[in-house]
Amino acid sequence: MKTKLTSAFLLIFISTSVFAQKQSNVEEKFTPNGKPIVTVFSDFSNSTSNGKSNNAFEVSRAYFGYGYNFSREFSGKVVFDIANTAYLSPSAFTAFLKNAYTEYSKGMVKADLGLIGTSMFSLQESFWGKRYMYKSFQDQYGFGSSADLGAKVNLQFMPELSLDLAVFNGEGYKKVQVDSTMQFAIGLTAQPIKNLYARVYYDYMNKQSFATSNVAQSSFNVFVGYKSDKATLAAEYNTQMGNKNTTDHNWSGLSVYGTLPFAKQFTAIARFDDLMSTKVGTATTGWNTSTDGQVYMAGVEYTPVKGIQLTPNYRYSSLTSGTTASSINLSVGMSF
Repeated sequence: MKTKLTSAFLLIFISTSVFAQKQSNVEEKFTPNGKPIVTVFSDFSNSTSNGKSNNAFEVSRAYFGYGYNFSREFSGKVVFDIANTAYLSPSAFTAFLKNAYTEYSKGMVKADLGLIGTSMFSLQESFWGKRYMYKSFQDQYGFGSSADLGAKVNLQFMPELSLDLAVFNGEGYKKVQVDSTMQFAIGLTAQPIKNLYARVYYDYMNKQSFATSNVAQSSFNVFVGYKSDKATLAAEYNTQMGNKNTTDHNWSGLSVYGTLPFAKQFTAIARFDDLMSTKVGTATTGWNTSTDGQVYMAGVEYTPVKGIQLTPNYRYSSLTSGTTASSINLSVGMSF
């Protein structure tokens, strides 16, 4: 009897070991894989400015692309940005190649090369999370581009601390040209406690030109944000000297935003932006008269199913030029 029990236990042990080994082999095996990328932003708006009202339906942007994992370490992505350029030609859509890059990721190192996403406001954009409704501060007002030709490396020293270094063409993805101009960027991101993030970022670009009015452009921003399942609250301060390498075109701004889930599938959204540019010469207002001032917005996001966001929202802007505008919008985001 004892011999039979011993044999049975031995058989079970051998079978378990073989099964575990097979499972380990299965887990270690990697199969190349990929998936399509589709994102569409659309909205309906009723806007009023200086006593004049306007109603409009709009598909403001669509992204189509594909991401592919060649191995555990190497992957690639190609994305086209179809943008509404109605301000140039009514009902016109223009296609741009937004991303086309190779990525290497292993251990503490992640490196991108090609037409890649910039690191200027990527963290801020992830906290805001409502790009279908309104772009993040630096993107909305033109402090920088969300993608550019270049190379970027992220060093994750520990889960709570990372450093990113990058060099870009400096023109953005909508205006790709080969010249001797380079934009250098560095950012440091820390997570001092759970759910709390802090980041500082700086970039510098000195455009080579014979024009005497050209100066170096440099950007600096500080970001602090709290994010959990219960709420999101973030604030960022941005300043830029020599916008588009133009003398005395300096500006700065503050953005504060937050989200608060209050029922299943419903989230309250609020945001405040304040942008101010410097005066040039004897001018009585800043050089950026088109967007200097304050913008207020609030809304409720409804997510009926994963990948769909329906957000009725209200926006009000009071510009230093004296112009005021308000709009009631239904913003729609779709992605899969």
